[in-house]
Amino acid sequence: MPLRLLRFGLTKEYSEPRMFRRHDRLRDHYDVVIIGAGGHGLAAAYYLARDYGITNVAVLDKGYLGGGNTGRNTAIVRANYLTPDGVRFYQESLRLFRELSQDLDYNLFYSERGHFTLAHTDATLRTMRWRAEVNKHLGVDSRVIGPDEIWKICPTMDIECGHSPVVGALFHPPGAIVRHDAVAWAYAREADRRGVEIHQQTAVTAINVEKGRVIGVETDKGTIRTNRVLSAVAGYTPRITRMVGLRTPLVIQPLQACVTEPLKPWLDQIVVSANLHLYVSQSSRGELVMGASLDPYELHSERSTLDFVEGLASHLLDLFPFLSGVKVNRQWAGMSDMTPDFSPIMGKTPINGFYLDSGWGTWGFKATPVCGTTMAYTLAHDEEPELIRPFRLARFNEYELVGEKGAASVGH
Repeated sequence: MPLRLLRFGLTKEYSEPRMFRRHDRLRDHYDVVIIGAGGHGLAAAYYLARDYGITNVAVLDKGYLGGGNTGRNTAIVRANYLTPDGVRFYQESLRLFRELSQDLDYNLFYSERGHFTLAHTDATLRTMRWRAEVNKHLGVDSRVIGPDEIWKICPTMDIECGHSPVVGALFHPPGAIVRHDAVAWAYAREADRRGVEIHQQTAVTAINVEKGRVIGVETDKGTIRTNRVLSAVAGYTPRITRMVGLRTPLVIQPLQACVTEPLKPWLDQIVVSANLHLYVSQSSRGELVMGASLDPYELHSERSTLDFVEGLASHLLDLFPFLSGVKVNRQWAGMSDMTPDFSPIMGKTPINGFYLDSGWGTWGFKATPVCGTTMAYTLAHDEEPELIRPFRLARFNEYELVGEKGAASVGH
């Protein structure tokens, strides 16, 4: 243990302030109430205060800061999506992420690695070519490469891959990883410094609506008067929308991940296999961070399973056989709020003053900063910015879906 850390732990007089203040009670009124103290909710609060001077904001969470999907994801950032709407959106998020450590004055361990999406069949490779053309047209660095170039960039990979040889890949050099917990805490600190109140262990029990408009929020610590409420609670979204009588097409499915014991650095890239339904990267601490596709059933649960880790390990050993003796340290699950078109639901709803930031499925963390900026704009102006209008809730009634399944179903 570093001596400086030991001294800090034993001292009774701390020279450094708390990350954010602790509030013993709720105010009677807030201009904005944000439900969910994850990355999205905290980012929206920060940009509301920074860009629009709206500081009478309460961020409520029934658990603890970053304890939901923000703390359960695998921290991959990329912009190589399939639809023009998706590419533009995540391209802006990637730009914000690159500047975020400086903006928040906090080391987020942002590390560009390069992102492979491997293809093992000709059909999958055709989709990669499609994505590459859309990406290049919109200025995103993304291209299709063959097995020889893949092996030169990542020589530890077994291109033969058991019975499913790698026939090509979509290579996205700006693909990166970033510390997810650092993102949440940095947004919380900066929002708090600007006057936002963060209330952990505060459950929302009801949202009061009168004549189609939000008028308040009921919590287990009292009632709040407000006319603007943002729900940013990922897999808990259906529980919140029921409070205002709103139906959405969301379904909740578990998504699991795991990490290994630390290893010496050997994997520089982020490797995703579209056919094997797996992805892997190596953290700054040397752990292999791994995951697979969604569990194939609807379930509101954060319980992990042996079946998941057995299947993942089998496919991973096809790509990297030398990992057979490596131990899995821990595994976990999160609740993914999935939409029919694998794109988010953002913006206004039929309930005046009730806003949604939901439908993030397996790709929510990489959208954290752009969700913060766009939802802050929406809350401040009661109007969605152009960038997120394709993701409006009304698209399902208007038959204007944003089909991202080919880019989002596996490639976290």
